[in-house]
Amino acid sequence: MPAFERELRLGRLVQEKIGALIVEGKIKDPRVDSFLTVTRVEVSRDISWADVFVSSYKSAAGLEKGIAGLQSAAGFIQAKLNEQLRLRSTPKLRFHADEGLREAFALNRQIDELVNG
Repeated sequence: MPAFERELRLGRLVQEKIGALIVEGKIKDPRVDSFLTVTRVEVSRDISWADVFVSSYKSAAGLEKGIAGLQSAAGFIQAKLNEQLRLRSTPKLRFHADEGLREAFALNRQIDELVNG
């Protein structure tokens, strides 16, 4: 299997597992709530890092708090990933804001206002 495919597959698995931890409330940091969505994960070629992009339809401040909570819980999340995925080495996680979901909601709201307004 080419390395690129392996990185993509691992990214999808990490995205699925972190999303499940968020939805199931396994991350106990109060800044992390179920309104956060993992939109994509980009794994480095050597699998030492994973950039996790997170979105929310809540305010930008709420998203930033959620990302701070996730970054604070990164060690716990990495340990859970290691348990579930059984990798030789688990990538270090870096969390980033992805404004796409919130921007899409705002655009839909504007379209509705134009159509109905």
